[in-house]
Amino acid sequence: MSNSARRERQPLENGHKLWFGGLLVIFALPGFAFASWVSRTTTIRDQLDASTSQMGFLLLGLATGSIVGLTGSGRLISRLGARRSIAASTMLLALGFIAAGAGTAVALAPVIFAGLLIFGIGYGVLDVAMNVEGGSLEQALGRNVMPLLHALFSLGMLLGALAGTAAIAAQLPVSIHLAAVGLALGGGVYALSRCLPPATGREAAEEREADVPGASRASGARLSAKIWREPRVWMIGLIVLGAAFSEGAASDWIPLAMVDGYGVEAATGSLVYGFFVGAMLVARLAGGYMLDRFGRVAVLRGCAALSVAGLLVFIFGSGTAAAATGAVLWGLGASVGFPVGLSAAGDEPRGAAARVSAVAMIGYFAFLVGPPSLGLLGEQIGLRRAMLVVLAMVLLAGLLSHAARKPRRSGAPEGR
Repeated sequence: MSNSARRERQPLENGHKLWFGGLLVIFALPGFAFASWVSRTTTIRDQLDASTSQMGFLLLGLATGSIVGLTGSGRLISRLGARRSIAASTMLLALGFIAAGAGTAVALAPVIFAGLLIFGIGYGVLDVAMNVEGGSLEQALGRNVMPLLHALFSLGMLLGALAGTAAIAAQLPVSIHLAAVGLALGGGVYALSRCLPPATGREAAEEREADVPGASRASGARLSAKIWREPRVWMIGLIVLGAAFSEGAASDWIPLAMVDGYGVEAATGSLVYGFFVGAMLVARLAGGYMLDRFGRVAVLRGCAALSVAGLLVFIFGSGTAAAATGAVLWGLGASVGFPVGLSAAGDEPRGAAARVSAVAMIGYFAFLVGPPSLGLLGEQIGLRRAMLVVLAMVLLAGLLSHAARKPRRSGAPEGR
C-alpha cells in the first residue's frame, strides 16, 4: 500500500474507532436503566400491594409503548437517520423513567403505567436505531461486532442489577433511584450520539428510493410490506422471538420468582438475576470469536441447548444454589440469539433498516408482551412452572436456527 493510500485510509479508521467506542457505551446505558427498573420490581410491588397478575398488567405499559415505538421506528430512522433518532428517543426514555419513579413515590399505579408507556416508546425506537447503527458498523468493519455491542448492553444490565441490589440494601427510595438513572441515561446517550455518523439509516432510505424509478413514500411502504412477506424474515423473527422471550422473562420475573418460588429475600433475588446477566455478558464477549469459529447455526443451536438445561434446573431445582446454577446456564443460552438474529436480518444492505425493524418488532413483542402474560399464568400455577412456556419457545428457536445462515450474495462477515 502506498503512503498516499495510508494517509487516505487513516481518517476512516479513526472514524470507525470513535463510532465503535461511542456505540459501545450507548448500548450499555439503556441496559443499566432497564436492569435498574427490574431490580426494584419487588419493592414496587410491595409499595403498591399488587398481586403478580397486577404487576403483569403494569408491565403492559412498557410493552405497549415499545410496540408503538418499534412500529414507527423504521420511518423515523429513514427520515432523521439513526443518530438523531437515538438522541430523540433517549429523551423519551429519560422522561418516562423519571415519571415512573414519581409514580412509585405517590404509590399510584396509573402514573407508573404512564411512565413505562413513555419509556417503552423511546426504548422501541432506540433499540432499532442502535441495531441499525450496529449492522452498518459490521458492514464497514467486515467482522462480527453485534455480540460485543450486546455484551455492553448486558454489562450495563449487570451493573444496573448490582446497583439496584445496593440501593435495596441502602433502602434508597425507588423514586430517587429511578430519577437519577433517567437523568444519567438522557445526558449520557445524547452526548455520545455525537460520535455516530449522521447518515446511517437515512442514507439507506435514499438508496432504496434510488433503486426504484419514481420512488416515493408509497414505494417505501410497498418495500416494507414486501419484507413482511419474506419467509426468511419470519423465521429469523421466530429465532429472535424465542431468544427475546427467554431474556425478557428472566429480566421481568427472576427476582420475583426467587422471592415467591424459593422464599429468599429481595436482595438475593436481585443477585441471582445478576448471575443471569453476568452469564449473558461473558457469552456475548466471547460471541464474536464463537461465531467466527463455528458459524451462526452451530452457535444458535448450542445456545438453545444451554437455555433448555438452565430453565429445567431453575424450574425444577431445589435451593438457592440450584436456582443460581440454572440462571447461569439460562443466561449463557439466552446470550446471542437476539444480536445474531438482528445481524442476519441486516445481511442484505437494500432494505436492511426495514428488515431489522421487522425482526426487532417480532422479538420485542415476545420480550415485552410475553413476560407480562407470564404474570397472569404465574398467578395460577406459580412463576417457576410458568417458565415452561419459555422453554417451549427456546426449543422452537433452536429448531429454526438454520434460517440465520448468511445468504451467499451478502457481503456480511459470517457465512455459516
